[in-house]
Amino acid sequence: MKFFIDFATGSLNKYGEELCGDRVEFYNDKDKFVAVLSDGLGSGVKANILATLTAKIALTMLKEGIDIEEVVDTIINTLPICAVRKVAYSTFTMVSVDKDGMVYVAEFDNPSIFFLRNGDTRPINWNEKFINGRKIREASFKLRQNDILVLVSDGVVYAGVGQVLNLGWQWKDIANHLRRFTNSSMSAKKITNNLLGACNQLYMERPGDDTTVATIRVTQPNKAVIFTGPPIDKNKDKEVVEEIMRTSGKRIICGGTAGNIVARELGEELRTSFKIVDKDIPPIGYINKIDLVTEGVLTLRKAIDKLHNIKSSHDLKFIYEEDGASLLARMLYEDCTHIKMIIGRAINPAHQNPDFPNELSIKLYLVNELKDVLIELGKIVEVEYC
Repeated sequence: MKFFIDFATGSLNKYGEELCGDRVEFYNDKDKFVAVLSDGLGSGVKANILATLTAKIALTMLKEGIDIEEVVDTIINTLPICAVRKVAYSTFTMVSVDKDGMVYVAEFDNPSIFFLRNGDTRPINWNEKFINGRKIREASFKLRQNDILVLVSDGVVYAGVGQVLNLGWQWKDIANHLRRFTNSSMSAKKITNNLLGACNQLYMERPGDDTTVATIRVTQPNKAVIFTGPPIDKNKDKEVVEEIMRTSGKRIICGGTAGNIVARELGEELRTSFKIVDKDIPPIGYINKIDLVTEGVLTLRKAIDKLHNIKSSHDLKFIYEEDGASLLARMLYEDCTHIKMIIGRAINPAHQNPDFPNELSIKLYLVNELKDVLIELGKIVEVEYC
């Protein structure tokens, strides 16, 4: 894509429920972005299962380029109709963005999507069609950099009903809130958390319905490279460092051995900070021309935990500490969109786990987990072994 899709989602479970009856699934690569928000009828386990089925079926088919008619037909014929209410068990909003920035939106019984450009909400020209007796609204338009799309479940629109507000938070009120409290410099996660926080206040922290927000923000691609672990062939040290220095974005080194290699090849000094921010996380280091230097295994483990927490947290204060793990998690999440991981395969005996097969190590396990969680957060990740 010419630009990057910054995507984030968050939910408030209906008060007293352990499972959310809404579900968001998404897919993001260099050529296509697809997201589906599904709202299962009712709440609890049944709603969660049906919403999950709807979202996963729709995402899988849209990702393969299957027409909306076939997607909807498959969903309708897969999920039953409620015998009492005579309505579909699951509603949905589907969004697909191609590499040229053309967006396609399809909605079935969900609140209408919010489209923001230059700080204002923009109208969407909808077309209506009937597929197997279901009225589907669809639209296509071109996205620009800094455009924002916000998808919501009906728990957002109903926030405050019978409590703070008589008729709930109307669509136009939500649009006004987004205009007032959203700007193009905010990350998708901050926009999502801001709107969810407002809903939670209207519900007086006891949501009467599952409430989900998913935000799509069009932004400039920002690259990063991470290097950890020495290459198997020591003769490749110089080649690896040259590749790191060709990166136009953030340069991150994890591990003392990797840091020494980079410092030696650059003819620079590796300096270690003596400031202990968190006793469980080793201090960071410094190399000229490198944006962040951290210890290896311990820092990676803590950073991965923080990145996992981002997915479900409504407050990101925990990545704004100054320890190495927080700095690493914050840089990868907030400052980078495309991340290349250069992984040295020379095994450090200190990192061996006797429970793993010989060819594996804690380090390789951690970098694979790091790759997975970054992809789950919507990043484009490339891995290169050396």
